[in-house]
Amino acid sequence: MALDARIQALLGRPGTFVFPSNLPYATDLAEAGGRALRQPAGHLVLYGGHGRRILYADPDGQPLHECDWEPAEGGAIRLRRARVWLDWGQWVGIRPSGLVTSTTLDLSRKPGWQHIRPDDLRHMAAQALRVPLSEIQFFYTDDDLRIDERGLATIRHRKDAFYLLDQGRFDGARFMACMGAMHWDRIDFLPVVELFQSLVPGTGSAVLELIRELYDDQCPAGDRLLRYRGIPTYPSEAAYKLFGGFFTARGPQGPDPFELFMDPPRSHEVTWVPHTTPLRRYCDQPRRLCVTVRGEQAVKATVADDPAGLSYMAPDAKGFAPGGRGLLVEQGELVLKDGDHETRLAWPSSWGAVKNSTVSLMSVVGPSWRDLFAEGVPPVPPAEAFGAVLLYPEDEREIDELGTQAFVVDYLTDLLEQEASLRMMIDRAKTVLIHNIDAGLTSLLSLGRANSALVLFRHPAHIQRQAQSLWTNWTREGRTTDLTSVRLYQAEPHLDRAYQGRYDLIYDGVPFAQHDQPGELVRSLSRFAAALAPRGLGFLFGPRMPEESHREAGLRVAGQWPVAELPPFRMHQTILAKARIKTGLTLALLAKG
Repeated sequence: MALDARIQALLGRPGTFVFPSNLPYATDLAEAGGRALRQPAGHLVLYGGHGRRILYADPDGQPLHECDWEPAEGGAIRLRRARVWLDWGQWVGIRPSGLVTSTTLDLSRKPGWQHIRPDDLRHMAAQALRVPLSEIQFFYTDDDLRIDERGLATIRHRKDAFYLLDQGRFDGARFMACMGAMHWDRIDFLPVVELFQSLVPGTGSAVLELIRELYDDQCPAGDRLLRYRGIPTYPSEAAYKLFGGFFTARGPQGPDPFELFMDPPRSHEVTWVPHTTPLRRYCDQPRRLCVTVRGEQAVKATVADDPAGLSYMAPDAKGFAPGGRGLLVEQGELVLKDGDHETRLAWPSSWGAVKNSTVSLMSVVGPSWRDLFAEGVPPVPPAEAFGAVLLYPEDEREIDELGTQAFVVDYLTDLLEQEASLRMMIDRAKTVLIHNIDAGLTSLLSLGRANSALVLFRHPAHIQRQAQSLWTNWTREGRTTDLTSVRLYQAEPHLDRAYQGRYDLIYDGVPFAQHDQPGELVRSLSRFAAALAPRGLGFLFGPRMPEESHREAGLRVAGQWPVAELPPFRMHQTILAKARIKTGLTLALLAKG
């Protein structure tokens, strides 16, 4: 198909453009002042009359991102919002400076406060946060630092916000995460993402794809060095790999800058330049397939209607692929392997040349992640499977049950690292029961090495994601035999029978729906006490109960913490200041006697 015909097909497809400012280009691109460019890899870029890109699509016309630009002061053009398409069909929205938090300081009692200027506030902030002054200067403009006539200083911190979009539109968008406020009209750094665990699969690479494409538009020579910047930075292996999909890292002290990047105070010393073969995405909509390629190597494949909600990855050097789902290329065919199941697909000619895989998928002896479900994997719609992440409201709405569980699990993980005696008791536990803490299954099971772990779950999509994560982590660690000790059951049909057993260790979450039902709370506590072995230990997550209730059930309270005061939740509030959890939520450490 000729380029003009491809452009006409793309422009005529419903949903190609959703931003009102771009709709005139769908009628007549040239008449509206736009133009088109086909990249060497076959991808299409459409530019508006203002000279900025408005659309990016794969060679067969699948839109990958759309940008909405608006006039700014001084005749400049700024990004109003953007949306990026994920491999499994979900759209994610980006709103520059979509999340703004403000801090007010009373300087009126400080002698000579009338002479304090924004630069003075920057120096104070750099000392308080223990970051270089240059970082404060980079992120805080004079508009972000204001001092009024009463001596009240307002410090505004802007962040770009990510949203899950419904049908690709911002109407009814759900907040997902945020990152440092980018300079979208001049890409000059790589950002820190906050609430990164709330990102649905593929968000990071789709956003980096947008950043790289805008960088190429703005800096064709590729000579503008980028650095990882934020207040503070959170360097990780995952971030390093994500950036490496589109940029190449260079360190001042040798060819391998990874160790330097992983040192937070020095991660900004690593510079990033455009990768010569950045990741490219190709889509086959009739087969609901999206494949990511680097050069002539296929590295990832996603099938949008796959109820597993997990992509196929090219095996690493040892032949390992997450979830045991491998992507291979053999004799010009794409091979998707999931355990004993194999799917072969022809490689479309429009995607260019592809090389055969050089590494085979390793054979794993032991159970698959599906085998962890005692009665088979529960049915999960593909969109729910891919979208099984914890979402948090950006306003004062109450955080839901799953989101709250994450704070408890993070605290328990930190607590056991600090309390050696408590950790020894966890290590000695041979039988474990976990009920209704679906968001933290992998972390809780990884705290010990029980001979038997019975899990009662209530959220199928999330527990499926946890089962995949547990299998991947333990298989990498050589713990495949330990997987045979784990059994997952839906809670309701098996609740009474499960609590008739005896367990050395219990993690129990009282469902939010039962918090205002006194009779259910008494039954839950009695059931918990009956299932706990004589010298056992239990963690109960629910409404605060009187110690008398625990004593009547034969339990001793060894520790009790309001969830609203746990450090993980306090840290969350530094990102989302209005965050609020259910009143009275408490984590209790309970023992028999």
